[in-house]
Amino acid sequence: MSDGDETPENRLRRELPDEVPVTPEEGPDREPAEAASNGRRRLVEGLWPPRVTRAQLIVALLLFGLGFGLAVQVASNSDSGNALRGARQEDLVRILDELGDRSQRLEDEKQGLEKQRQELENSSDQAEEARKQTVEKERQLGILAGTVAAQGPGITMTIEDRKGAVEADMLLDAIQELRAAGAEAIQVNGVRVVADTFLTESGGGVSVDGNKIDAPYRFKVIGNPQDLEPALNIPGGVVQTLEKEQATVAVERSGKIVVDALREAKRPDYARSSAP
Repeated sequence: MSDGDETPENRLRRELPDEVPVTPEEGPDREPAEAASNGRRRLVEGLWPPRVTRAQLIVALLLFGLGFGLAVQVASNSDSGNALRGARQEDLVRILDELGDRSQRLEDEKQGLEKQRQELENSSDQAEEARKQTVEKERQLGILAGTVAAQGPGITMTIEDRKGAVEADMLLDAIQELRAAGAEAIQVNGVRVVADTFLTESGGGVSVDGNKIDAPYRFKVIGNPQDLEPALNIPGGVVQTLEKEQATVAVERSGKIVVDALREAKRPDYARSSAP
């Protein structure tokens, strides 16, 4: 056929490419199948290997241990029950006696341990009480010896001696009168007064245990103020004697007196404790 005889339909058919047959894998159903295959693969990857958290693992172990323990207990009870069901009456009586004896031994042991515990507690309490008493006794002895400071109710007595007429024996009489009235701690011008304190004349003044003090003489005394002040003001007592020497005496009560002058503790040269 010549070109002049070619119709428009034949010319259009000749210009189009040949049709290619479609295989089943490349057909319209390929995309749904491929999506399903990918979904299954992701599901398998999500399930295996399994991902277990630490909390889940602990719970699983606890459940396993609990189940195992219950199974062992049930089996033991079953075996014991079977054994007891097949035992003779004499055996059952013997088993009951043994259980009773064992229970009694355990009860006796419990009572013994309880008694030991109480003894230990009492011993500890006694030791603590003894320690407290020792500390308190040491404090009291320290106050009397002048090695520790003290505070409490008492009086202050101030003696003004402008003419220098007050002598050491007058101050010593005041200390003795205060001690007789129940003074527990005494301090004179910064010097602690103890059991072996001595007073002497010293160059127009007074010396307390070798420490020179000058007027005005200030006494700080711890004790019952209602006993200390009247003891100083009795007729012919300390206050009247000092006033005869043209000295001025002022006594003042106080709810808190601090005696903080300290003495160094002396170690005896010969005396030793007789305690074993």
